[in-house]
Formats: sequence, C-alpha cells, structure tokens
Amino acid sequence: MSVKQIVEDNISSNKITVFSKSWCPYCKKVKTLLKTEFPEVEAKILELDEMEDGSAIQEYLYQKTNQRTVPNVFFGEKHIGGASHITFNIMKGLLKFLNRL
Repeated sequence: MSVKQIVEDNISSNKITVFSKSWCPYCKKVKTLLKTEFPEVEAKILELDEMEDGSAIQEYLYQKTNQRTVPNVFFGEKHIGGASHITFNIMKGLLKFLNRL
C-alpha cells in the first residue's frame, strides 16, 4: 500500500484521525482532549515514529496540508490542524459541530 493510500484511507474511513508521535507532548495533549471532548468517538491514532513509513507519511501530510508538525488532525476529511488549532476550536465549540457531520 502506498503512503498516499495509507493516509487517504485512514482519513476517509474514520471520524477523527490523528497523525502523532508517541513521545510528543502536544500529541499527548490532543489525544487526551479528544478522548475527553468526544468520548463516543474512537479516534484513529497513527504513531508515525512507530511506523516503518512514518517519515514518508509525514512528508505526504506536509504536501497535503502544508503542515510539517504533529499532531496533524482530521475530522472526517476536513483538516483541522495541530495542537493549538484543536485547543482553540474546542474552546470555541466548533469541533462539536464538525463531529456531527
């Protein structure tokens, strides 16, 4: 399976997809926030540092989203962004609306 296919398949088949790294404190914060705010939705978490193609996936995500850092979060097929975007949008209540889509 190609890197593009791995990314696109995960995004299209999950309500919430998080591209993360297991050691990243911002990723841990986002994963905790998502579990707290959306307990009814199991987010698909891909730990890039634990995947053979992790670096290539991160490079593809950069081409797709213009975001090089993790976490890189999608709600459905909509790119939300990283930790600061998730925190801001949760505070504003915007992600609750997106989750209903």
